[in-house]
Amino acid sequence: MILASGIWTQVFWTTALAGGLFAGVPLMFTALGETISERAGVLNIGLEGMMLLGAYFGFLGAYYGHSVWLGYLAGIAAGAAASVFMVVLCVWLGLDQIVVGIAIFLAGEGVTSVLYQTHFSSTQPSLGAPPENAIPLLDRIPILGKPINGEFPLFNQPLIVYLGVAFAVVLTWTFKSTNIGLNLRAAGEKPEALDAAGVSVVATRSYAALATGALAGLGGAYLAVVTGQFQPFFTQGQGFMAIVIAMLARGRPLGAVAFSLLFGIALSINDPLQLVGVNLKPEVLHILPFASIIVALILFARRAYLPPALALPYVRGAR
Repeated sequence: MILASGIWTQVFWTTALAGGLFAGVPLMFTALGETISERAGVLNIGLEGMMLLGAYFGFLGAYYGHSVWLGYLAGIAAGAAASVFMVVLCVWLGLDQIVVGIAIFLAGEGVTSVLYQTHFSSTQPSLGAPPENAIPLLDRIPILGKPINGEFPLFNQPLIVYLGVAFAVVLTWTFKSTNIGLNLRAAGEKPEALDAAGVSVVATRSYAALATGALAGLGGAYLAVVTGQFQPFFTQGQGFMAIVIAMLARGRPLGAVAFSLLFGIALSINDPLQLVGVNLKPEVLHILPFASIIVALILFARRAYLPPALALPYVRGAR
């Protein structure tokens, strides 16, 4: 039945990839942030709360500042501010990273829900669509460049999307070819060796955790800006999906981008299926992204990258 409905048509694949990119960009930013902190040995379970804070304050910045870039900056600041708790409690004081991360997650959910209900529950304002930038000549690519209703949905994205992909490329180079990348890897695998080399493990992990919070906040802000709204519990588990993506990518930023696109397709598969006449029950659509995570874990979990010192506090001189 699925084959007969035309699921292999150009329209389906173009729409599926465009929807995957639309839904996958928040995952991409957040997963890239988690990749940085996991490399340094910090497991950030609080990504969901940081995304929610970034989404709420990103919405505020774009709404009152009348600029999507102010929204992105506000989201980055909110996520980084939330990560300060992770830095102080886990990196500096050595408390359990999982417990603190869960606390940040719950606090982010509660704070953003209360603030929204207090200020916007009656008005429920919305934002306009963010400006998009088309990439010249890419509309000539077979299948992927096919226009839908006169538009090129795959290669006509907000500028921040292109900057995010470029950042993933730069981050790949940083991990492989710079002292910063070497220090991050040492902090997660052999922190005592990094300390012996005269580089502060605490400082390295602190910067990594702050970067993770900033990118998670940006992911949440993008989600709010591109959809033009904010609602309580807006991210619906995407922070936890980003943790899985970072682990499956094995510390590779471009792998995180690819997995984010795949899970983004799972999140947005309803629209392309409807275009080809396939209607799934709402219950199936809600469970599909999480089912895809379970399948991915079954297939790739053994190859997941977990640094030996992940989630372990470092104390100088301790063995």
